[in-house]
Amino acid sequence: MINFAKRNFKIFFKDKSAVFFSLLSVLIIIGLYALFLSDVFASEMSDIPNARFLMDSWIVAGLLAVTSITSTMGAFGIMVDDKAKKIVKDFNSSPVTQKEIAGGYILGAFAIGVIMCLIALAFTELYIVANGGSFISFFTFIKVTGLIILSTFSGTSMVLFVVSFFKSINAFATASTIVGTLIGFLTGIYLPVGQLPDAVQIIVKVFPVSHAAALFRQVMMEVPLSKSFEGAPAGAVEEFEQLMGVTFKFGETEVSSTASIFVLLITAVLFYGLSILNLSRKTKR
Repeated sequence: MINFAKRNFKIFFKDKSAVFFSLLSVLIIIGLYALFLSDVFASEMSDIPNARFLMDSWIVAGLLAVTSITSTMGAFGIMVDDKAKKIVKDFNSSPVTQKEIAGGYILGAFAIGVIMCLIALAFTELYIVANGGSFISFFTFIKVTGLIILSTFSGTSMVLFVVSFFKSINAFATASTIVGTLIGFLTGIYLPVGQLPDAVQIIVKVFPVSHAAALFRQVMMEVPLSKSFEGAPAGAVEEFEQLMGVTFKFGETEVSSTASIFVLLITAVLFYGLSILNLSRKTKR
């Protein structure tokens, strides 16, 4: 299984176009933010100190959640390509078991997702510092790394379930485009969660990746929030956090960080189970 995962890992990073397109959604979001959204947010929050540092941290947190999905989806393109080219038949006729093959795809995609998220974190941190912000502390980096592992674990399971239905590159490419387009809205990046219609807010709040984004925001925005809202009433901070998707509320009940972690863990277990059932069903055919 490890060797098969290494094979997928090498194929992915050897294909520069696969790496590029797995980060395309992230690049688009960065471009939109740098060219348009940053100025809009800056003008709307001109009365808040360190507003640029605060919003840069907000967008970076959302980008990490997006990358955990788009990068793993790009990695699973190898599995679809193997099916389309009938390479998987060679694997099935080899001494390697179906569990080892499936495990190799999953482990390879997970490793690729974690590495791509860490790369995205490094570049976005440089972006924050270049705009007057500061690097995250070592302790914060450890917490962010833990969240990257958790969100990628959950993202890998969801993407695997979706990809398990595809046998052609065209279908996979279409799905990747749709996911890349929707992911920015579902994580509240293009528009803050609090500015969306109530019905859409509910969809966002039950979407697992949105909980990953909220967890990233709670960690990465801790320092800029303390600087920007120093001396401000607690109500103002709470209102801002709900508007920007740092915290979620269902009615009067606030979703805790522990609850968001459980959402990601349950999602991972559920979709891994469904994926294995679907792949096993197709193998028997």
